[in-house]
Amino acid sequence: MWTEFPVIHTNIWDAVWAIPVILLGVFLLRFLFKLPESWFSTASTVIGLLLSIFISHPGNLAAGIFMGLFYGGAASGTIYSLKVWYKSYRAR
Repeated sequence: MWTEFPVIHTNIWDAVWAIPVILLGVFLLRFLFKLPESWFSTASTVIGLLLSIFISHPGNLAAGIFMGLFYGGAASGTIYSLKVWYKSYRAR
């Protein structure tokens, strides 16, 4: 049973390479499989979980899930903030 918070060893490289890889994966899914925009958040969360569990934190499932949700959330926020910025830029 998990009774303590997981010990997570992370560094700046996780954030520097994980978020761009997730963004690239979501945009590849968009162009290759015509992924609807409503599925971007789900796709970024799934890619973030897979990336974190199997690559960033392979020996610690709790840390992989925890950080994967953060990676997916950061990528989703980036996608939607760029969308809002682009729409406001085009409206000028």
